[in-house]
Amino acid sequence: MSRKARSRFVHVLSGIIVFGGLIFGLILTFAPFYWMVLASFKTSGELFSPKAPLWIKDPVVSNYVYLIKNTDFLKWLASSMIVATFSTIIGVMVASFAGFAFAKYRFKGKELLFSLFLGSVAIPNIVTIIPIFAWFNRINLVDSYWALILPGATNVFAMFMMRQYMLSIPDDLLEAGRIDGMSELQLLMRIVLPLSRPSWATAAIFIWLGQWSAYLWPLVMLRSRERFTLPLGLASLYANPWDLNYPVLMAGATLATIPMVVLFLAAQEQFISGLTQGATKG
Repeated sequence: MSRKARSRFVHVLSGIIVFGGLIFGLILTFAPFYWMVLASFKTSGELFSPKAPLWIKDPVVSNYVYLIKNTDFLKWLASSMIVATFSTIIGVMVASFAGFAFAKYRFKGKELLFSLFLGSVAIPNIVTIIPIFAWFNRINLVDSYWALILPGATNVFAMFMMRQYMLSIPDDLLEAGRIDGMSELQLLMRIVLPLSRPSWATAAIFIWLGQWSAYLWPLVMLRSRERFTLPLGLASLYANPWDLNYPVLMAGATLATIPMVVLFLAAQEQFISGLTQGATKG
């Protein structure tokens, strides 16, 4: 075999291996989601039948009807929307102010404070549950939405990403704004944030997804069933393991997944741009 033919063979073989690996990874990634959607349109008997087809043959929509009519799914959905939305709005604002301060201002202890912020990421969340719960209990925020919104809005990763991105904004541009009489808040709102759109859009997605899928913190903080978020509400369907309706549970999981998929598809361009560009700043 000639060198040219050997090189071509290696190139084709490498392509087959790479694409084969990608297809295999894609199957592994989407198989659980496919099974979840498939199970939501089956009866319990069909779901556990060894002869059940691996596709939706005769869809059963009664699982979704039962979920909405016989459970508090809509209340859980509303709670998750409230918590995720307000956490995202407040979190992006906090991350923007913190990122702007760390990127464009000089003050004593700046580097130490920033290092402490980054170091806090190494502390497991479960370690801070008891002291934060005790503090929230003192100020009567336990069993309220604020007990979920406030901790979720303080996202160190979002602050770090905003800071890294804002470092790339020329200082001369800000000085020009100051000469024109703009306040520091106006500089942030009219110049810095519009230029940092990929960064704060990515931060918003991270915060929103984290709050939407959070389970442990709402489990600790919430007592009232009507305030349960979706993860807590769906978990409450496990109350009787001997009478667990898996198709209804999978219907709830499917509906809970749709907003996350839609959000990512709608903002994937900003998401990818924020990750790739923010990783090279500073």
